[in-house]
Amino acid sequence: MAAGTQPARAAAEAAARQSYGRLVAYLVARTRDVAGAEDALADAFAAALARWPETGVPDHPEAWLLTVARRRSVDQQRRRIAGEAAQAHLRLIGEELEQEMALEKLPDDRLGLIFACAHPAIETGVRAPLILQTVLGFDAATIASAFLVSPAAMGQRLVRAKARIKQAGIPFRIPGTAELGDRLGAVLEAVYAAFSEGWADASGAESRRRNLASEAIWLGRLVVELMPREPESLGLLSLMLHAEARRAARRGVEGEFVPLSEQDTRLWDADLLAEADALLVRAGAFSAIGRYQLEAAIQSAHAARRFLGRTDWAAIATLYEALVSVTASPVAAVNRAVAVAYAGAPAEGLALLEAIGDARLDQYQPYWAARADLLSLVGDKEAADRAYVLAIGLETDLAVRAFLKRRRNEAARRDDALSG
Repeated sequence: MAAGTQPARAAAEAAARQSYGRLVAYLVARTRDVAGAEDALADAFAAALARWPETGVPDHPEAWLLTVARRRSVDQQRRRIAGEAAQAHLRLIGEELEQEMALEKLPDDRLGLIFACAHPAIETGVRAPLILQTVLGFDAATIASAFLVSPAAMGQRLVRAKARIKQAGIPFRIPGTAELGDRLGAVLEAVYAAFSEGWADASGAESRRRNLASEAIWLGRLVVELMPREPESLGLLSLMLHAEARRAARRGVEGEFVPLSEQDTRLWDADLLAEADALLVRAGAFSAIGRYQLEAAIQSAHAARRFLGRTDWAAIATLYEALVSVTASPVAAVNRAVAVAYAGAPAEGLALLEAIGDARLDQYQPYWAARADLLSLVGDKEAADRAYVLAIGLETDLAVRAFLKRRRNEAARRDDALSG
């Protein structure tokens, strides 16, 4: 292995994390070919891994990658088209790219690409996955896992969607006011999905997820800047900032999982929480309540513990009830049941949990953890233990699994003490 291989690989990975979407969007905005831009950039990264170990990492890796990618992109188009008109078109593309490469700061065309991916001509179910791949560089397998489909099926859908963008001549621009609202839902869904992927890696140890949460927050800020009077955009940004503010408190000193209700509020980022609450207040002024505002309000109610010294579970239960009515989400229904139980009505909470009746929850770890907790609260020791076993078996995060095991042991000791 060449001495420069490791630094070269690290530099390429850093460029991919920080600039992938910006580079793709730049190329797509000028070639109108999503798949071609991705292929050209993939070739550029492969060239970097081959050349940088020998030549050293350039002073501006992103500019180097873009230079190689744009040459690959022009070569691709040259192979596909011929004639004087085509050559003139290629010269114009090349000249434009050369001029813009002279700029100190690379133009940011990501928002135009995001809204192109959310165009009505694109199949509804693939809009969010398409944004995640083209703008944030997720691979098809990761996206497939998030959207509960097979990697092969997701890969085919993404290929078809990119072809559709090219065939339909979908413009890569921020749409006008009349079109903006219709495409906002897909954009917000994609931004939140990106944040959730980054949030799932609590320690920031997984390279494929690293920086995704901050990228999603960046995208959320961009949408808010574009649509400052759209309450759901404000609500989503508030929701993400509330969650991000607690990142430092999610794991203990030895990496152990710390649930929200037990986190040290002194570790929460007060500035982010203040910004999140201010966004929620702005959203509330428009008298149009939606999913993201309600989820942000729930997180705000949890964050209020730093002032109250306790969690207002009754208020949280009420907010979850509203969220269930808006979304019909079984996950929201599980959380509502837990909040009702913690508000002082464990039997009622357990009844609400058992009434959900959604088969998808059979493989959902938090459902079984909640069921175990509520069964323990009402004194059904054996059923609680069975639920804990299922929850532990479904959990893949070792820290969370260890936490559930501790909870199971604590419930068993508590029950033994009461029976003794």
